[in-house]
Amino acid sequence: MDTILILDFGGQTTQLIGRRIRDLGVYSEIAPGDASLDDVLHEGVKGIILSGSPHSSWNDESPKPDPAVLTCGLPVLGICYGFHQLTLAAGGEVKALPHREYGRSAVRHQGSNRLFDGIPESFLSWMSHGDSVSSLGLDFEQIAYSENGVPAAAAHLHKPFWGVQYHPEASHCEYGDKLLENFACEISKARKEWSLEQYIEEEAKSLRQKADGKDVLLLISGGVDSTVAAALLLRSLPHEKIWLMYVDTGMMRKGESEEVAKSLKALGAKNLLLIDARDRFLIPLAGIEDPEKKRQIIGDAFIRVQREEIAKHLPQGYMLAQGTLYTDLIESGQGVGNQAHVIKSHHNVGTPLVQAKRAAGELIEPLEKLYKDEVRRLGKILAVSPDIVHRHPFPGPGLGIRILSDVTKEKLDILREADAIYISELKKRGLYHQIWQAFAVLLPVRSVGVTGDAREYGNVLGLRAVVSRDGMTADVFDFPTKDLLEISAKITNNVKHIGRVVYDVSSKPPATIEWE
Repeated sequence: MDTILILDFGGQTTQLIGRRIRDLGVYSEIAPGDASLDDVLHEGVKGIILSGSPHSSWNDESPKPDPAVLTCGLPVLGICYGFHQLTLAAGGEVKALPHREYGRSAVRHQGSNRLFDGIPESFLSWMSHGDSVSSLGLDFEQIAYSENGVPAAAAHLHKPFWGVQYHPEASHCEYGDKLLENFACEISKARKEWSLEQYIEEEAKSLRQKADGKDVLLLISGGVDSTVAAALLLRSLPHEKIWLMYVDTGMMRKGESEEVAKSLKALGAKNLLLIDARDRFLIPLAGIEDPEKKRQIIGDAFIRVQREEIAKHLPQGYMLAQGTLYTDLIESGQGVGNQAHVIKSHHNVGTPLVQAKRAAGELIEPLEKLYKDEVRRLGKILAVSPDIVHRHPFPGPGLGIRILSDVTKEKLDILREADAIYISELKKRGLYHQIWQAFAVLLPVRSVGVTGDAREYGNVLGLRAVVSRDGMTADVFDFPTKDLLEISAKITNNVKHIGRVVYDVSSKPPATIEWE
């Protein structure tokens, strides 16, 4: 199959490049950026993309591509750090900028290079870099520049090499998909032979090989990720070999456990375990404020509860399955290769017990190559309920990481009620499906307020709502002021301990979507 090979230098959007290529219908593969080309190149590869990176290319210890990448004769596109590597290999210079360049930036190209075919001469790009090309390499010419005077793109005069400083894979970059299509299909001549239907068939074969007749346990939250993972497992393996375990941690949303039980029964699974483990989570969390420690405690508790319950219900030699997405892996520093930086740990990725399962080959993650919007599309193909498919993301640690202090039952009850009002109002007002993710956060501060004739110090609640395509970048939702004011008033009027509501207007980057 025609393939675009992506060499990963640890960039947080590397898999997003692969996703964009697959969205075009072209198959993509990702390999470590410093891998020997002999180990990763095959007959189907038609072009190579060099990814971004958290490293600085001028640092001698930073990862570098195999020199054979530049002599193999295939078209090469360098993105950000990849552009810098092409520049240095050709004798150019890369330097740190006085100020990092993040977010939207106007770009203008010269209008004559085929990489920009079909793209207006001026458009808004998405920048995320602290270094920049200060001197182009030998035989490279600048073909685009940014509003800040930074070289935005360059091309080799004689070889099929291109570099772009911005990130065309980011959803907020205008005409990014068109640039990637120009490279993959027009320049590299890769044919469009890839689809999610094909992914299902190939993943089904892979799941049967991995499971090898063993029982498979899926820890399921009832959200879109784990539910689609369950549907894919049920599509691929004998139903009597699949066990679905839902664990009520005490940090679920209002009415969620009842809703989850109903939806899981509708999946038709033969083995369903509904576990009330609230005390087993809340007791070890007592007094813990550090977000990473909370995540680790919750992750360890999940595995501990799972082991205790498995001993009661399952035979030995089972496989553990999870609805892990690639965003979980790369934010936890578990991307391809060893160059990724940790943004935040995920309970289903970074705990020692999960890592042990992974190392032992006893972990199945059928969605690990996919992003959220791909999972939603996959769910539709697998006939998962539309209510679940379009449900906003919910973190595995639940409301425990939306309380920005120690977790108590009292705080959980307050947040649970406020969050329920918020989401209910979004649905009533027709706003829910305009938003990629919305939730409430209980802040670790109190503020003075007036209730009737009395002064009270109430909790402060933060509201978050973002629009995104994949969760890797996100813009704040442009909330209609009337709706925001009315929702705020409804929360403060109906949740006794909330005295003030604020709205988070941060984008990603520089912020993450969740607060912890």
